[in-house]
Formats: sequence, C-alpha cells, structure tokens
Amino acid sequence: MMILKNTTQQKQEALEQWYKNREGSIVAFSGGIDSTLVLYLARKFQGRDKAIGVISNSESLKKRDFDLAKDFCRQFDIQLEVIKTKEIEDERYVQNPANRCFFCKEHLFVDIGAIAAKYPGFAVLSGANFDDLGDFRPGMDAARKYEVLSPMVECKVSKNELREMARYFELPNWDKPASPCLSSRIPYMHEVTAEKLRQVEAAEEILFNAGFSDVRVRHYGTLAKVEVHKEEMEKLFSIQNEIITAIEALGFEKCEIDPEGLVSGKMNRVLADK
Repeated sequence: MMILKNTTQQKQEALEQWYKNREGSIVAFSGGIDSTLVLYLARKFQGRDKAIGVISNSESLKKRDFDLAKDFCRQFDIQLEVIKTKEIEDERYVQNPANRCFFCKEHLFVDIGAIAAKYPGFAVLSGANFDDLGDFRPGMDAARKYEVLSPMVECKVSKNELREMARYFELPNWDKPASPCLSSRIPYMHEVTAEKLRQVEAAEEILFNAGFSDVRVRHYGTLAKVEVHKEEMEKLFSIQNEIITAIEALGFEKCEIDPEGLVSGKMNRVLADK
C-alpha cells in the first residue's frame, strides 16, 4: 500500500476526528471523486447506518456517471438514496444565468432536506474541497444558505491531497477526470433544455467510445465544438470525419474541433471578460 505524505496524513487524521465528532452524514453524491471520498470516509469513520449517499438522477447527470456511482456504493456497501430533482423545470435555471449552479444546488439541498428529516442529527455534506474557495462556485453559496457542511474545506484538503487519499484507500475512481454537469457545456444565457443535454451526452459518448478519456462537447445552438486534451488532438484529427459525421447526425448543423483543446471552465471566460 502507498504511504501518504506527512501533511496529507495529518489532514486524513483531522478528517477522521471531524467525522467522529458528528452523529452521521447525508452526502450529496454525484459520482465524482470529491463527493466519492466524502461519502467513503463517512462510511469508514461513522459506520454503515450513519452514512447515507443521495444522488439525483436528473437530466444534467450523465447516465455513465450515475451507473458508476451506483456501482461504487454496491462495492463499498454504502446506503444510497436516488432522487430526481426538478431544476430543469425551474425557469431561473433554464435561463442559464452565471449563477445557474446556485439554483441547481438549491433544488438538490431542499430535496435532500426532506431525506434528512428521517435521520435526526445527521449533517448534510457536500464534496467541495479547499481549492474550490478560489474558484467561481455559485453552488457553494447554496450550500451556505442551506447549512451544508464541507469536510474537505473545513480540514483544508486540496484537490491533489483528496486524490492522494482516494488512491491510498484504493477507490476505483481516484484518477477519474472531472465530470461537471452537462449544463456546463451550454454558454451562459443560452437556454438549458433536456434536448440539448441529451445531445451533449450522446456526442460525448461517441468520443468515449472512440477511446478518448476526457472530453467536452460545447453546445452553441446549431454548432457543436469538440474538446479533447492536447496530447489526444492528433488522434482526434486522424478520425475527425467519422466523429464529425456522427455528432452532426445528433441534430447539429455543424461540428468543429476546438484547436485549443480541453480547458476546464472555458465557459467562465465570459465572466472574467466582464
């Protein structure tokens, strides 16, 4: 087994104490590595009956990620409650303002609150990590509003330290690329619809099936723009005609490859410009 760095070991011990000081946890679980570790540690330090995962199988979550989340909970004997939030029916969310994530998380935390009523004394937890404090994260405003706790933030665990811990505990997705919600592929102030989300998911599935591990397909109305990592660009260009034809068949008038490659948070550049 790998050995944790001293600073990471100290933070892991702080997390253990953090959990043991609380009655139990209800974790807002997405299948991403951040909330995966938060849920795993709740199960490890508080016990099976004190650790509940809650995932929303809404239109903005990839089926691939939903299935991985269910598999993870089965593998580690974790209780999982599946809900379906209705953010796609909320006009504030559909209009896709810069703080769209706030409305999404608001629906999630309100619905989780109904589950929390069955578990008196349990804290609702999010997967936010310490690095998120330096980024534009409207969802964290919703977490504060609904008194959702973030153990990784409170124990000052960075993304790299979080992945290190996940690898130490041999979690299957410790190196899984970030997989933000499908709505993040749509530019701000462009309406979010279930059809657009399905198109994005189907387009990205085409790329996954072609062997690309981390992708984004940005939805600009009639135009789809494909992003893969720089080191995979040569491979993408070698099969670009096949990929473009398949994606255009999903209902796009045009599909292009973004020569800049994959840049996480690219849609937030417009906010910096303003």
